Amino acid sequence: MLGKFVKVRVTSPMHSYNNRFGFKYKLNYGVIDNFKSNKKSVQGAYIMGINHPVRNFDGRVIAVIKRQSCRGMAWVVAPKSTRFIINDVKQAIDFAEGRNNYSIECLYESSCGAVIFRETENGRKFLLIRNRRSAHWGFPKGHIELGETEEETAIREVLEETGLNIKIVPGFVKKSEYTIQGKIEKSVSIFLAETSETDYKLQEEEIEECEWYNYDDALRILNYENDKHILAEAKKFLDTVDKVEE
Repeated sequence: MLGKFVKVRVTSPMHSYNNRFGFKYKLNYGVIDNFKSNKKSVQGAYIMGINHPVRNFDGRVIAVIKRQSCRGMAWVVAPKSTRFIINDVKQAIDFAEGRNNYSIECLYESSCGAVIFRETENGRKFLLIRNRRSAHWGFPKGHIELGETEEETAIREVLEETGLNIKIVPGFVKKSEYTIQGKIEKSVSIFLAETSETDYKLQEEEIEECEWYNYDDALRILNYENDKHILAEAKKFLDTVDKVEE
C-alpha cells in the first residue's frame, strides 16, 4: 500500500481523548473506508502533515505500522507535498504506539555517507566498499538516527562500517535520489571526508569488502552512475582546493 492514495474518514480528531488507553490524540486518526486486507487487520490510519482537526482527508500512504501483537497494523497517511522519514513517523505516533512493539515500513528513506580520501606517496586514494547484500561497490552510508545531524550520521556510519575516523571537508555535499524495488523513495546525502588512517575494520554483517583506489580505478569500479557523478564532482572540488592552496 505504500504510495497509494486513500481517503481517511476521521473517527478520533486531533486533541480528542482515548478513554480506553488513556491518551490524547496528537494526530487525526481514522479509518479507510472500502478497504479489505486478507493478511492482517488494518486498525486505522494516522494523518501526518495536518496540524488541526479534520473530518476527512485525502492523502498518500507513507508508512505501514506492523504491531507485534494481535492488534494488527495501522497506516500513516500524509499530503503528497510532504516527506516524512521513519524517525519523523516514530516521533509522531509515539503518543499512541509507544507502549507497543512494532516495526515500520516507510515510503521515504534518508541516508548519509561520504566520499573518503587520503593522501599517499602515490597520489590521492579514494575508499570504496562492497555491500554484502547488493554486491555493488559504493560509498559508506547509512540511515539517520534520531537526533543526529546529517554530518554526524556520515561520521558514525563510516566508523561503524569501516572502523575509520574521518574529518568532513566543508563546502561539499551532493544528493543521490533513487527508488528501491520500485517502491521506496530514497535520498542520500554524500559528504566529502578525509582520513589519515589506513587500517580498516569492516562491519562484517554489512560489508563484504573495502579497498583504496586511485580516481580512475574508483570511477571504473563504481556500479551506479549517480555515484560516478558524485565522485567526479568530489575530484573537481578537491582540484579547485589544491589550486587555491598552491
